[in-house]
Amino acid sequence: MRLLALLLSVAVSSAWALETKVVKDVAYKDDVVSLTPYEQERCKLDLTVPVGAKGFPTFVWFYGGGLKNGSKDLRGEYCAEIRESFAQAGVAVVTPDYRLSPKAKYPAYVDDAAAAFAWTVKHIAEHGGDPRKVFIGGHSAGGYLSLLVAFDPERLKPHGLTLGSVAGVAQVSGQVLTHFTVREERGQPRYGITSDAAAPAFHIRKSLPPVLTIYAQNDMISRAEENQFFVATLKAAGHTENYSLRVEGRDHATVGHGLRHLDDPARLAILSFIAKQSAHR
Repeated sequence: MRLLALLLSVAVSSAWALETKVVKDVAYKDDVVSLTPYEQERCKLDLTVPVGAKGFPTFVWFYGGGLKNGSKDLRGEYCAEIRESFAQAGVAVVTPDYRLSPKAKYPAYVDDAAAAFAWTVKHIAEHGGDPRKVFIGGHSAGGYLSLLVAFDPERLKPHGLTLGSVAGVAQVSGQVLTHFTVREERGQPRYGITSDAAAPAFHIRKSLPPVLTIYAQNDMISRAEENQFFVATLKAAGHTENYSLRVEGRDHATVGHGLRHLDDPARLAILSFIAKQSAHR
């Protein structure tokens, strides 16, 4: 992988941990009057920033759970630990909650992801970050959400942003075809192959933000192959800022949850990716 040359320097710099600050339960949708009670409950985010730093990059990170489960406050998602791990290395992390199926249906959760990203671009300077250096990513269903926000310009248009507002996307074992929960909502088979506007792969073209794709050696059935297909298709489309990493000895859960560990190869790859792409912003 082309990022490997940067891993050592990132690992060394990460050895000096920065002091961090946590900001919790920030509403990321402004028009509270028009929000449903469920939106008011779910559309909040937590933010961890390096104290005293200025102009730092920020990573908006979405947890997985099949679009049906998950919370930024559940220890099983390790959101707080992931935020702390990256912020100690000088990268702020935002972890949003979003509406879940079946209480909400597609595209509600994608719209929430776009709104959380837009909030970060518009407000991160208030916390010391650089709005030109806002990255997006996630694990599993979170990877799916991040890719749709970063690939489909219609998602950010209502917020006055473009795909150029995305510094890069670093996704871990995301679904790149139409998500199986979206298929179930439509009454389609869970494993029926669908790639339409609800699929990140549907939007692949040459002019997309930089992409880092990470997946596990022992990923869930068909997910590693789906990510390999995704990387190959980006390459075929002429997308040049296209990187990938298969993490050995990991499964679908541990490849995402391991990001909280300082020596985790996926964490180091994401930090390298963020450092490289930030230098171009």
